[in-house]
Amino acid sequence: MSTVIAFIVIFGALVFFHELGHFIFAKRAGILCREFAIGMGPKVFTHKKGETTYTIRLLPIGGFVRMAGEDPEMVEIKPGYRIGLMFDKEENVDKIILNNKEKFPNCRIVEVEYADIERDLVIKGFPEDENESLRTFSIHPQAVIVENGVESQIAPIDRQFGSKTLWQRFLAIFAGPMMNFVLAFFLFIIIALLQGVPSNEPKLGEITPDGAAKTAGLKQGDVVQSINGSEISSWEDVVQMIRKNPNKKLDFTVIRDSNEREIPVTPLEKTVEGKKMGIIGVYSPVEKSPVQAVKSGFTETYFWTTQIFVMVGKLVTGQFSIDALSGPVGIYNSTAEVAKSGIYYLMKWAGILSINLGIMNLLPIPALDGGRLMFFAVEAVRGKPIDRQKEGMVHFIGFALLMLLMLVVTWNDIQRFFL
Repeated sequence: MSTVIAFIVIFGALVFFHELGHFIFAKRAGILCREFAIGMGPKVFTHKKGETTYTIRLLPIGGFVRMAGEDPEMVEIKPGYRIGLMFDKEENVDKIILNNKEKFPNCRIVEVEYADIERDLVIKGFPEDENESLRTFSIHPQAVIVENGVESQIAPIDRQFGSKTLWQRFLAIFAGPMMNFVLAFFLFIIIALLQGVPSNEPKLGEITPDGAAKTAGLKQGDVVQSINGSEISSWEDVVQMIRKNPNKKLDFTVIRDSNEREIPVTPLEKTVEGKKMGIIGVYSPVEKSPVQAVKSGFTETYFWTTQIFVMVGKLVTGQFSIDALSGPVGIYNSTAEVAKSGIYYLMKWAGILSINLGIMNLLPIPALDGGRLMFFAVEAVRGKPIDRQKEGMVHFIGFALLMLLMLVVTWNDIQRFFL
């Protein structure tokens, strides 16, 4: 059960922050965001607040922010339609009922002569209660259309994705992967604040309960001055001296509570990759400071970003096969293994996955954020956007291929872990 919870929390956080990036920058640009979804497939939870419906969906394979204008907008209200209109206090239309008008006894029935719910925001028609005289009704920019009992807010052209500048659209799409890097950065900072950042001071860190250091009487916080008379100036000096002398007594000179002490220690012997080395059972010292934690956040994010890019490069060049990829099943099993090591390892794993999600989404693959950014780049070069139908077809094909790849990867995961 703990693995299930860990997986749900990690998956939810990664997708939430990714989609939050899209959502924030889309809202800043004035784009109407119809839905903020975590997961795909059937809805299991729905809550509407303001203009946006927030949903959690059944399948843990991503999420989305549905922005106005990305899909064909609403139904077209054609001349001859009989519709119901409801009004706000300023006599602007705030609700347009397309059918089941009997459920809205207070609505005004109008036969449409002309309607524009994107640019002009007007409906011209003949109200049934005014002897067929033509009237013009102004539509509120946040009016809703009601069809089969379901309300959908209209999207004036200035609230649609396609009406925004290239830069605004770029930011709305790029912000998703960007937020994954931001999330990883802050996770690494939190880990560093809680655990501390490894220091190169010649100071002893945590002492293991069954090691030679504990037996000899060394304590956490002892500052090593010298070993066998050789001056020690860094933690690396301590490590090298211990490793070179398995089963040999070493005379440690340490400072403890402002007093100098001489403590003999005999490192135990351990074989690593065929080489014998000494160990005494002591961890490196750590430093807990906000400045070091921020530095650690940058270095960890940079390190794992470069590592993942290297792996992607090997996959592209054929050095890795498709069998090396993992889908939701593989990530679940890996999360189960990491969870056994503790919360800090789980947080680090979440940071690595977040960077991985950010990088994968930036690849120039149709249907992913990187594919859409690629179309923006082409638009910037040619000075006009590519035909929306052609771009939509490319993304549709890309999405179908991605789903096929997901099925293959998931099947490989099932065979690897369960068969």
